Amino acid sequence: MTSPSDTSNTTGTSDTTGTSASTGTSASTGTTGSSGKPLIMLLGMGDLSAKVLTMLLGDPATNRVVLAGRDAEAVRRRGNLALFTATNLGLHGTVDSVHVDLRDVDATADTLARVRPDIIFMGGSLQSWRVITALPKEVFEELDEAQFGPWLPMHLTLNHLLMQAVRGSGIDAKVVNAAFPDAVGPVLDKVGLAPTIGVGNVANIVPALTLGAAHLLDAHPSQVELRLTAQHYFSHYVPRFGDAGKGAYHLAASVRGRPGTAELDHGALFAQLDNRLKRIGGIDGQLLTASSAVRVLKGMAADSGVLAHAPAPGGLPGGYPVRVHRAGGTLDLPAGLDRDEAVRINEECQRADGIDRIDDDGTVHFTAPEMAVMKRLLGYECQSMKLGDASEWANELTLKYAAFAAKFR
Repeated sequence: MTSPSDTSNTTGTSDTTGTSASTGTSASTGTTGSSGKPLIMLLGMGDLSAKVLTMLLGDPATNRVVLAGRDAEAVRRRGNLALFTATNLGLHGTVDSVHVDLRDVDATADTLARVRPDIIFMGGSLQSWRVITALPKEVFEELDEAQFGPWLPMHLTLNHLLMQAVRGSGIDAKVVNAAFPDAVGPVLDKVGLAPTIGVGNVANIVPALTLGAAHLLDAHPSQVELRLTAQHYFSHYVPRFGDAGKGAYHLAASVRGRPGTAELDHGALFAQLDNRLKRIGGIDGQLLTASSAVRVLKGMAADSGVLAHAPAPGGLPGGYPVRVHRAGGTLDLPAGLDRDEAVRINEECQRADGIDRIDDDGTVHFTAPEMAVMKRLLGYECQSMKLGDASEWANELTLKYAAFAAKFR
């Protein structure tokens, strides 16, 4: 998922529809076809998934797609648009459609068992990160001080339903989550339902850091290789303010042809992202999240082992450098950083994002200062949330935010 300004998301990650829609003709069935290409299902046909779809159809390794959701006609038309655009460029994939309502877990499981996707891209969320950016600038900035953690129920609820359906379907589909994966993944991991891997967030900041490092190291960007361990807060904060704020992180850089780890002035590096390397955010910025997602999806489809950055591989908190294979992402940490320390760093950064800790049963405890912002502005306060109560908290947050936003229309 992605974050309130899309300077770090990607969550991105995550589109706004509750359970989204589908496209195309009648849905194809069966796993990897005779061509060896996997069937990729997209859930949540908002702007992010639409961009992902367009990119997937541009590569023969990923152009066998089925779109799933509630409004089959709307999504069918979206799929046809992408299919026609690809055809105009001489690219010929397939886009099918199937009806899915994630709130009906049993029916979703039956559909998954019939369609048998190899990879599911989850772009659905109860409220997109973009929604609060429509507030007046000063109001948004005040609410943004709550960080992203308190909004977790909006992104956890549908993922929990999806993962229950995947388990009930009996298929071995890999799930790639774009909705606040940094926190959704580790919560669901506590009950054995973590998506395979996330996209966006840590991945969205790496291109700018690579270009900035190349500038400082007098090297071509293609020669620079970064390995960044960081939670969503870091990737949201640095591009907006040019420093790391309260965010813990680990960054290592190397330059091809030069021995050892490159020495970098992190302050000078981060400052570039709020200056010469500042980018547009909002809905246009979703293009970067989409490219982050497709890097992972293509790596899985081709079983390539490509180096990427991704949140929540295997349900871990925060984001990491990974090697992407068919089964998901395996950690590819730099020398001197082990798994336990990487997890500790991300859990520390997670507290800056408003989530204090996650218990072994999936109960989430939120930080007091960030939740105090939500209480003061929205009248919403959730000090701790059991996994089974996420839907109720999401409903309350939806109502409280709607009443708050109505004041500024």
